Amino acid sequence: MSWPHQVGVIPRRADCFQLRHTADQVGAALADGDTAVLVGQVLAGAGGVGKTQLAADHARRAWHSGAADLLIWITASTRTAIMSGYAQAAAEVLPVPPENPEDAARAFLAWLEPRATATPRRWLIVLDDVSAPADLSGLWPPDSPHGATVVTTRRRDAALSGPGRRQVPVGMFTPGEATSYLRAALAERDRHEPDQHLAHLAADLGHLPLALSQAAAYLIDAELDCATYRRRLADHTRRLADLLPDTDALPDDQTTSTAAAWSLSIDRADRLRPAGLARPMLEVAAMLDPNGIPAPVLTSPPVLAYLAEHRTHSTPGNDPAAPITAEQGYDTLRVLHRLSLIDHTPDTPQQAVHVHQLIQRAVREPLPTDRHDRLARTAADALTATWPDVERDTALARALRANTAALTRHAPEALYQPEAHTVLYRTGASLGEAGQVTAATAYFRHLADTAHTRLGADHPNTLAARYNLAYWRRRAGNADGAADFEQLLEDTLRVLGPDHPNTLAARSNLAHWQGQAGDAAAAAASLAELLEDRLRVLGPDHPYTLTARHNLAYWRGRAGDTDGAADFEQLLADMLRVLGPDHPDTLSVRSSLARWRGEAGDADGAAADFENLLPDRLRLSGADHPDTLTTRHDLAHWRGRAGDAHGAAADFEQLLPDRLRVLGPDHPDTLTTRHSLGRWRGEAGEADGVAASLAELLPDRVRVLGADHPDTLTTRHDLAYWRGRAGDADGAVADFEQLLPDRLRVLGPDHPDTLTTRHDLAHWQGRAGDPAGAAAALAELLADRMRVLGPNHPHTLTTRHNLAHWRGETGGARAVFGNDLPVA
Repeated sequence: MSWPHQVGVIPRRADCFQLRHTADQVGAALADGDTAVLVGQVLAGAGGVGKTQLAADHARRAWHSGAADLLIWITASTRTAIMSGYAQAAAEVLPVPPENPEDAARAFLAWLEPRATATPRRWLIVLDDVSAPADLSGLWPPDSPHGATVVTTRRRDAALSGPGRRQVPVGMFTPGEATSYLRAALAERDRHEPDQHLAHLAADLGHLPLALSQAAAYLIDAELDCATYRRRLADHTRRLADLLPDTDALPDDQTTSTAAAWSLSIDRADRLRPAGLARPMLEVAAMLDPNGIPAPVLTSPPVLAYLAEHRTHSTPGNDPAAPITAEQGYDTLRVLHRLSLIDHTPDTPQQAVHVHQLIQRAVREPLPTDRHDRLARTAADALTATWPDVERDTALARALRANTAALTRHAPEALYQPEAHTVLYRTGASLGEAGQVTAATAYFRHLADTAHTRLGADHPNTLAARYNLAYWRRRAGNADGAADFEQLLEDTLRVLGPDHPNTLAARSNLAHWQGQAGDAAAAAASLAELLEDRLRVLGPDHPYTLTARHNLAYWRGRAGDTDGAADFEQLLADMLRVLGPDHPDTLSVRSSLARWRGEAGDADGAAADFENLLPDRLRLSGADHPDTLTTRHDLAHWRGRAGDAHGAAADFEQLLPDRLRVLGPDHPDTLTTRHSLGRWRGEAGEADGVAASLAELLPDRVRVLGADHPDTLTTRHDLAYWRGRAGDADGAVADFEQLLPDRLRVLGPDHPDTLTTRHDLAHWQGRAGDPAGAAAALAELLADRMRVLGPNHPHTLTTRHNLAHWRGETGGARAVFGNDLPVA
């Protein structure tokens, strides 16, 4: 026999073979001369990622460079095949008769052992597609300074690694590699498409090499462009197998279609302990987000029940009817990871499981419709069971929302049969609770439209979606909220009756809009009626009844009720008794009580209350929760109102980056923080700077909220005020004169903000040299404030104070109040 020598056939180089970044990690190059530094390499990855082609490229380069005297390629899918390959090598190299493969294999492995008396031969052995670690037991080539071994496998078991071996993970093409491959494959047939189209198609196929090669062949055979193929691929009524070449027309000598590439791995996983659970677990994972499934979802009670019901088989001695434990669920995930069917990373629990999107599709598509739909609702149950009542972990909440979105794409019909699943509503609420009120509004608009189409206009689920839409529109600053709730209340009364919780909730929100429109007294009256009905229907200790008391106390306070603090104090005692100190509603009442104390004139007490509340918000909700950020905002505000303008400005400077990071630049709360930062910088002595910052803020509020939103009007108000404080009293008067008609039109004549604008217009008229006009305007305002707010409200008292000042000015005597007048 002559040297060099090859045993076995290296697979043909794939058309348009991509020299991947992974290739640099595969194998150690033989050094020049008679010695070599070699490391055993185990190329591990899912079916279809191109392990065989990478090993073949390495072998081919080693052979053509003269780095190996003996090259052996063995298709190693069974232990018998490995032994037969060794026996064939023994017959050709030693020679040893191959009649007894086991003896011949042992003889060949012994020959590979380094010996001082023999002429060293450099060898490379490739064991392609090893199915199980046990198949290599006693058959690993020996460690040798003259030889190297490359193994390709779908397995990631610890038994495949060890001293002298290094596992090389083989994943998908990079986006650039995938685009380059498609470009080259199509160019071979004189087909050319923009790289952007190719990149989008590559992403749709998850950059899987096998799928890309078969999709390229399909495009060429069917004479389709990328856009048309992508539309077909996105159509979930089409099966993946129908969008790829027939099995007798696969490219690159392939023997397995993409749709069937993982079936053998699934079967093998299902036989490993805990037996029979791998397939049903993968079915659940196939319904969720390929980019990351939280670990608790896949070990939740609904999933464990599904595994128990659909267990494919069990090992002898195990009770097939026994319930599945969370520990067995975890072990099943590890089995799927070992077979490269999923990536399981327990140290990132919010996104512990990743599954390739085409593996998901290959698992979902063969399921019968009834099984598919039941599986979808099981996955929805699992998400609901995992969702915390209070979203302290924002990363987990984002992952749960992403998984719901994926589930909705995979099973759009099932989640509405027989009714809309709870997880659909929880997802939208989570968006809003995370501060994404605009996104929550858009989400519930889509949900309401879909429920209307699938369930009908009068279905309770449709009404519930409309309720949530109206609620989050209100939170996003929609000025038409009252009309939304009036129509919803009419429909809810007709369909559900007067005592249904959703009817009562619509009444509550409608009352809120009455208050927002400036009629705080009417809001309080409506809520007092609502409270009676909630007491009758739900009882005094029901959370919704307590919420009604909270809202009633709030609007009574806004209407000038000086006993509001007592209402909040009694409510807080009941909240603590019924819900406990850590319930979010209890914290909300503490926040309202603190704010009420401040509005009643005790700014120091309000600041102290918010300072005490903040550690509990941090402990219970986390630093990035919108409620925590709001508490920080309120604390800064009341510190300023208590006289520490510099401290307030510093607090807002620290808060703004966090609101930008968590909520984004266009969130209403972020805009409010920008507004407050400008104001308190002004109070700290930067009057010129605050006018400039509010002038920058105003276009953003108009763009995000609209010209008539109350917050936009507030920015216009404060911009006018700080122009006056910067020395431009005439400009302030002109701005207030333009603002007042808009506040009258949008909010009405009795809204507190309208009254405040009238007050400040009068103030700056006096400062601009018209004290008589200021006094006359304040005299008219005082009568309205006494009527709307009552005689003892702080704003009423401020108006009386300033009226006395300007009357003094008109009489020629200097006022005793100083130059800086109270501003309501």
